Amino acid sequence: MHIATTAALALLTAVAATAAAAESRQQNTEEETTWRGLTVQAEDNCAASDPYDRDDYAYPQSREQDIQNQIGGTAGGWYGLYEARIFASGAETDIEHIVAAAEAHRSGLCGRAAEKKTAFANDLNNLTLASPDLNRNDKSDKDAAEWLPPNARCWFARTVVFVKQTHDLTVDEAERDELERVLSACESGDVPDRVAESSTTTDTAAADHPPVQTYRNCASLREAGWNRGVNRSGGTYRDAWNDAEIRTYNLNTARDGDSDGHACE
Repeated sequence: MHIATTAALALLTAVAATAAAAESRQQNTEEETTWRGLTVQAEDNCAASDPYDRDDYAYPQSREQDIQNQIGGTAGGWYGLYEARIFASGAETDIEHIVAAAEAHRSGLCGRAAEKKTAFANDLNNLTLASPDLNRNDKSDKDAAEWLPPNARCWFARTVVFVKQTHDLTVDEAERDELERVLSACESGDVPDRVAESSTTTDTAAADHPPVQTYRNCASLREAGWNRGVNRSGGTYRDAWNDAEIRTYNLNTARDGDSDGHACE
């Protein structure tokens, strides 16, 4: 009887250990499949059930002009954050979906109702300006693992996460890893409550930089807080101010008398 009891206890112990290990594996799997509130899973091209159709993600032409007016009015011109460039007019730019429509389709919008796709296509938080060549060729429908902008990468990564959270989209492992690499190098990796309200007027990593505007002379630029002038490539102040510094330089190139890339040094 003693031997049987011992064997039964050993069996129960083994079963309990197996169950605990299974539970631990399940918890680890659950942790591994979510990241910053997003589900991590492979993209679905939906070729059979709901193939991508650009017309499903259309917005009216009037909306395009509204977006151009908003960005131009708040950034001091037709400004493209990706390229840190001011365009002569809206005719030189494309309206660009930061999370591309085709990428969003592969990342969760496939099979959803038409109004969900329309809401995504018209989301101001996901719209910016870019040159046609960058929009149509360099970036196209790539995700963050496949393409990152040459400038404003912290803003870009935060926006991608925010938009994907808003529209309940997924990230694949490669995209998650690249976004995390960018965000972990930013001054703050937190995703703001709203992106659009800050992305066109301030650097989202630091709202306390001096105003981004055209200054009448170097004295007024320095008095505003750009006390060491502004550099064409940023880098004069803390990293979180780089995008704002670049924008300010582009608005004050007349103050770069020797054309060395630094205004009001």
